[in-house]
Amino acid sequence: MKIVFMGTPDLAAEVLDTMMRNGCEVSLAVTQPDRPKGRGRGVIKTPVHECADKWGIPVFSPVRVKRPEAVARLREEAPDLIVVAAFGQILSKEILELPRFGCVNVHASLLPKYRGAAPIQWAVINGEEKSGVTIMQMDEGLDTGDILLQEEIPLEANETGESLYNKMAKLGGTLLVKALPMIEAGTLTPIKQDDEASTYASMLKKEMGNIDWNMPADKIERLVRGLNSWPGAYTFMNGKMLKIWASAVADKPVQGAPGTVAGTDKKAIYVNCKDSVLALTEVQYEGKKRMATQAFLLGARIDEGQALTAER
Repeated sequence: MKIVFMGTPDLAAEVLDTMMRNGCEVSLAVTQPDRPKGRGRGVIKTPVHECADKWGIPVFSPVRVKRPEAVARLREEAPDLIVVAAFGQILSKEILELPRFGCVNVHASLLPKYRGAAPIQWAVINGEEKSGVTIMQMDEGLDTGDILLQEEIPLEANETGESLYNKMAKLGGTLLVKALPMIEAGTLTPIKQDDEASTYASMLKKEMGNIDWNMPADKIERLVRGLNSWPGAYTFMNGKMLKIWASAVADKPVQGAPGTVAGTDKKAIYVNCKDSVLALTEVQYEGKKRMATQAFLLGARIDEGQALTAER
């Protein structure tokens, strides 16, 4: 089966690499255009572009895949199937109907839950106990196509956006390779999604990481994990950004207004939240390296009652 692969980031590259290691026939890799690097110092290839180079797969990087010249290039390739994994562009109906077996998407959630751009991170932020990967037959909607195959993955108590991303990348490739021969043989039974059960995972923005200390500590703790490693959770102290890499809900009583320091010890900075206290256990001060709070406190004086703010 001749396949065109569309994808851009690390997750997509892992899926493509798994396909190639399992003998799939990928004739073309379609990815976002390379980005300029610095001041005229060349370009940065996308992870999918680098993976395609590794396997000797031709690369096509259209600015807009819907444009007639891009569609003509895909038509010229005459694929039996197009596989999409975090490509970053919406496909037109013309492209969706081009291959014999249509287009399938490797989506990092248990659809219909978490349709949209950031299903991995929102699963952590919202405290889900499980997530998973869906192989979906694509249609013109946003992640609304029929479900072909799904597999669950449990979320660990300390799961981060990054750790779950890496697990999803591996599972996505494995599940796709399992699905491909069944797609070709026509032995999968498409299952329509329940639109009423759908939820939306909006795109992540940097400002989402600006901590609102008026929230409960458990919600902030999940936000810290979900936004790790990008865009990251942060607050401001003494006019400088303090990025929070790891935290835990502390068994301590609230001793002041939300956002004020409840105290410190050798392991953590304790911050008052809405109805509980959050222990900051790994931090990064603006202009400094990421470090355990124990090391951070050796060079920084933090007083009880000191305010952590949303602005400098």
